[in-house]
Amino acid sequence: MHPVDELGLIDGAFLGLVSFVAGAINAVAGGGSLLTFPALIAAGLPPISANVTNTIALVPGYVGGILGHRQDLESQSRQVRMLLPVAFAGAIVGAVVLLTTSTRLFSILVPILVFAAAVLMLLQPVIQKRLRRLHPETGEPLVIERDRATMIGVFFAAIYGGYFGGVLGVILLAVLGLTMTDSLRRLNALKTVLQFSINIIAVVIFALFGPVEWWVVLIMAPLSLLGGWIGSRLSRRVDPAILRWFIGVYGIICSIALAIFIH
Repeated sequence: MHPVDELGLIDGAFLGLVSFVAGAINAVAGGGSLLTFPALIAAGLPPISANVTNTIALVPGYVGGILGHRQDLESQSRQVRMLLPVAFAGAIVGAVVLLTTSTRLFSILVPILVFAAAVLMLLQPVIQKRLRRLHPETGEPLVIERDRATMIGVFFAAIYGGYFGGVLGVILLAVLGLTMTDSLRRLNALKTVLQFSINIIAVVIFALFGPVEWWVVLIMAPLSLLGGWIGSRLSRRVDPAILRWFIGVYGIICSIALAIFIH
């Protein structure tokens, strides 16, 4: 591992390529930071600096994802208005916790949370069918029950996202898929908006108080934006069942990677 100030052209090109792929993965399923975070560590950044720099560098990728998901976001304004405040609140809590407390306990919990989210994604059809049996009159939970469950789930996911953020998309999709009735493609679009919102809050806090390597952000951010736009276009062409299995299996792999890289 070499000092950051000795990073050369090859390292910069590698970080740019990884950020492009990560932006695409975030638009499709989430979890792209599991590529960029280890890459930043390998480039010589300390863990906390790598974490906050990674968060800021990947935010443009979510913008590209939102632009690519415009069609799938139509008629979801109610959900966005309902979930943005709780997403903001959770992100503030998570970012403050990162900058003020030890990461030891959370580094143990993160792989477990990601693994659980991935399993929930794989079991989503079975769980949704079971939930509908609990409400035979309507075929699904009452709207107020569903909204409350979604808001609580998004709040805790946002805390995780403000703190670390790796595979936040998998966790958000698990929450949305279990508490809302909609196509996986539309939920994926809503997930991208929430990811962007959560990371924007973290970016503001990290930019003011965190050890950000801004020159790395300048390398990674534009390619993350391009990757996010391309990934969002690809995700709309994927069968929902295939996308669900991809997200679930990918999440399990990411949980293993998290267990290795954040300790």
